[in-house]
Amino acid sequence: MNFNITDQNYSALAATGKPMVIDFSAEWCGPCRKMAPLIEELAAKYDGKVIIGSCNVDESEELTAQFGIRNIPAIFFIKDGQTVDKVVGAVPAATVEEKVQALL
Repeated sequence: MNFNITDQNYSALAATGKPMVIDFSAEWCGPCRKMAPLIEELAAKYDGKVIIGSCNVDESEELTAQFGIRNIPAIFFIKDGQTVDKVVGAVPAATVEEKVQALL
């Protein structure tokens, strides 16, 4: 399931202890829209194992600042509460999936 990750629910999601993948994006961003179907596909594939969701940078300014987001799309891979990897820009699906698998 693709979660909408926000300033309000991030702490609760992080508290589950599960690895997380956060896709920082915006409605107006073309490359973000290109990556969205991939994020949804991975969210379904890894449901129950990894929390995968999108964070709208225009709506969640605190989280965007916390992660130091300057360019989007930016996909952050988090394990044990720490960012272990990230990719910025539109990247191949295989690249993102490889990084998701590394969280397991």
